[in-house]
Amino acid sequence: MKLIQRKYRHDNDQWKIRQFLREVFLLNNRREFSWPLYRWDYWRWHVNENIFKFNLEAAIFLWETTDGKLAAVLHPDGAGEAFLDVHPDFRTPELEVEMMSVAETQFATTHTECCQRLILWAHASDPLRQDLLTRRGYSKSKWLPEYQRRRDMREPIPDFQPAEGYTVRTLGDDSEHPKRSWVSWKAFHPDESDEKYQGWDWYRNVQRAPLYRRDLDLVAVAPNGDFAAFVTLWYDDATRTAAFEPVGTHPDHQRKGLGKALMAEGLRRVRDLGATLCAVSSYSEKAGNLYASMGFVEYDLSEAWVKEW
Repeated sequence: MKLIQRKYRHDNDQWKIRQFLREVFLLNNRREFSWPLYRWDYWRWHVNENIFKFNLEAAIFLWETTDGKLAAVLHPDGAGEAFLDVHPDFRTPELEVEMMSVAETQFATTHTECCQRLILWAHASDPLRQDLLTRRGYSKSKWLPEYQRRRDMREPIPDFQPAEGYTVRTLGDDSEHPKRSWVSWKAFHPDESDEKYQGWDWYRNVQRAPLYRRDLDLVAVAPNGDFAAFVTLWYDDATRTAAFEPVGTHPDHQRKGLGKALMAEGLRRVRDLGATLCAVSSYSEKAGNLYASMGFVEYDLSEAWVKEW
């Protein structure tokens, strides 16, 4: 079937992509062979809006049938990195090669010491894409693979509680954004100078994402009132799937059971909303052990492939 390639045009395409990702996710038995909806929302409203600031009209490419049905989407995550989201009914080697060619033209970054470079992702269980990447000169990157973990919500939820004096609750109003932003900075930049901290205004964009729910944005509060840890869950009632993104603990409050207590509370909340599956991704062994202890023992492995020329 002939497909028509075009660029992202306006916000109507955002809603078209969101529906496409839902459909593809269900057709793939809720496995993340293309981006799930929560990841798109998180990237669109936080990662891109606050960090990379890609022009969407220049950075997103769509392939459609002649009657306008979306068959594939190509987009970046960060600089020099691209993702191929393909509807299984339209997946062919020819389409994937065309998408790779566009990615190499549009998303490769120039490195003065050597070359141009691009990272693409392929699942360990996807021989078709791996073969095409090999033929085009890619090799597996040294980047840590992504463990796309999942748990059946019918399984019992561990009853973890935080250390004495700590409480778990929902994030409050905008007046708590500074504390929420600060604990995020400390959790993900433990070795960075605090002078690099850039404030808290970015959190408003997170809360603009269509899937965002304040009742699923949880914090652990220390005895002195500071935020010590956090998790945000995203719940899509159309697919009955929830996901954690992000999960973090301030270095001064680690090893107090805060991450487990927050995740347990989050799991109970999405179960009560109707979730039948929950997902979380990990890269490090430490994070993987935490998530496995919460029942996220099944996973798919997504691997980075790099090409330099």
